[in-house]
Amino acid sequence: MLELDLSADIQGLRSTFADITSVVDVEALNAEIARLSEEAGAPDLWDDVEKAQKVTSALSHRQAELKRITEIEQRLDDLEVLVELANEMEDEDSVDEARKELAELTGVIGQLEVQTLLDGEYDERPAVITIRAGAGGVDAADFAEMLLRMYLRWAEQHGYSSTVMDTSYAEEAGIKSATFEVDAPYAFGTLSVEAGTHRLVRMSPFGAAGKRQTSFAAVEVIPLMEEAQEVDIPEGDIRVDVFRSSGPGGQSVNTTDSAVRITHLPTGIVVSMQNEKSQIQNRAAAMRVLQSRLLLLQKEQEAATKKELAGNITASWGDQMRSYVLAPYQMVKDLRTEHEVNNPGAVFDGDLDGFIAAGIRWRKRKTED
Repeated sequence: MLELDLSADIQGLRSTFADITSVVDVEALNAEIARLSEEAGAPDLWDDVEKAQKVTSALSHRQAELKRITEIEQRLDDLEVLVELANEMEDEDSVDEARKELAELTGVIGQLEVQTLLDGEYDERPAVITIRAGAGGVDAADFAEMLLRMYLRWAEQHGYSSTVMDTSYAEEAGIKSATFEVDAPYAFGTLSVEAGTHRLVRMSPFGAAGKRQTSFAAVEVIPLMEEAQEVDIPEGDIRVDVFRSSGPGGQSVNTTDSAVRITHLPTGIVVSMQNEKSQIQNRAAAMRVLQSRLLLLQKEQEAATKKELAGNITASWGDQMRSYVLAPYQMVKDLRTEHEVNNPGAVFDGDLDGFIAAGIRWRKRKTED
């Protein structure tokens, strides 16, 4: 008699899934979707194109997150029904299907569990990844292109939107560098563990036959920051001084206190304006200049933050975080987590989830130590 008992396995998955949903807070997620849906339905939404894009993108991400959770819940229910049917019908095909679904659900829930570990300030943001060929000549350029394809295939397999923003091709083969964006929930938090120096060992297709070649490539991962197009300046942050304009001008220039000097107290930035005829016009012009300077300062600070998050990656001996070995044996090994597989072809084709999950758990342990 055929008897399939997966109750303990299913109960274990349900317990893990319950922990995940408590962290995700499905009720708050639904409330956020409702709020964003209301904003997205406003008749004047597209009057501000940039704001509209942010709202619709955020709504799409939240809906995808909720859909993923509800689909897992439904699949758990369906799995229990499938096991019951398999036992009632004593059908070998149904048994195989149930075991296959259990294995797939275990993987999906494991990935979602890893996502709950992503609680950094920028983890929710889209990611911008830059790959640069390092030491190793033409082999390094070819390796950089292999890594680019690997990450784009990973994004494609997960249904994530990816856009290549810039590519610099090498003369003989491969690329000198490439930059691309992955727009998905928690893209930065997920892919940030891929940052570092990657090493390839193989028989070079470009050099002498039978000679092994070691080459390097650097992977940099930064969050895609929101760029403010205008800066809100509270009245309490500025001091406004008016004074009589000097120099040549119209009849009202030197006879009234029309010139304006605005000091931004938090930064010490000072803007003076006396070209316009009235104090109101000079103040408005000075505020525009002040806003532009503050926006530039903000972008410089964001760039410094990105650089800090990206880290210093040299793409050479001594600091590699992962090795891809194609000869004399087949192996990909992460030197931080010790996670390894013996199928480099699958990894280069985008099978990275095991390495990413191990990296996220490794990073979490490091921060807790």
